Amino acid sequence: MIMVPAFFIGALIGAWRAAKKQGTKLDMLQYGAAHGIAFFVLAMFLSVALDWLGLV
Repeated sequence: MIMVPAFFIGALIGAWRAAKKQGTKLDMLQYGAAHGIAFFVLAMFLSVALDWLGLV
């Protein structure tokens, strides 16, 4: 069940990147959401692949 922490880690990274570029709060929300979704999808594919290979 790594997908939920991956979403939050991605959201934090996205918000940090937007803040680093001196973006507004809405920029931080958008970057956070985009990174969170991307990390979630990657974690989901990784989880499915590991299950399919029998490693989990």
